Amino acid sequence: MAEKKIKRLKQSAKIEFVEKKSVFIGYATVVKDEEEALSIIKSKKKEYADATHNVYAYMIGDNIARYSDDNEPQGTAGMPTLNSIRMSGITDVLVVVTRYFGGILLGAGGLVRAYSTAASMALDAGGEAIFESYSVMRIKCSYSDYGKINIELTSNNAIIDNTSFEDDVTIDFAIKEDIHNKFLLRITDLFSGRIIPEVVGQRIDSN
Repeated sequence: MAEKKIKRLKQSAKIEFVEKKSVFIGYATVVKDEEEALSIIKSKKKEYADATHNVYAYMIGDNIARYSDDNEPQGTAGMPTLNSIRMSGITDVLVVVTRYFGGILLGAGGLVRAYSTAASMALDAGGEAIFESYSVMRIKCSYSDYGKINIELTSNNAIIDNTSFEDDVTIDFAIKEDIHNKFLLRITDLFSGRIIPEVVGQRIDSN
């Protein structure tokens, strides 16, 4: 299976800076879908209801990218914010840049630079986390086989989600997709087909 890596924001972050008396507040956060993004945008507009502009941009997955200039001149705010997200390589992220106008016009170039800077600073402050595709699996084995299974899981950097000790041992775990097939063959061969891991799903997890 092909390995899939995704770069996401490590944590939500807020920054603030002043450009020619205009105050810019950049906020970046992880979003799982458009519904969540729009809900956060709504809350930010309420939080900064007295601001001159609440510009936003978000990217979700590989296909969804939206932005708003929020009455700034077209192309000077939302798109630069979105471009900052694209340049960072981060996805599943929302950036809201709030502006309090300070009385001095920045011009088109000044606005582009200011919104790009605010977005980039917020993304940098949030940090990066690399996520990969994992196969979610389950193994049922006897108590006598548990030790060997546990060694294989550890050596393959499996993420153990749950271990149940009843009549048999049931282990729920996740393993990187790129070693999925190799791991299946290893367990099948090691136990001569007596133990075959069951694939129960997929997920994206941090490495």
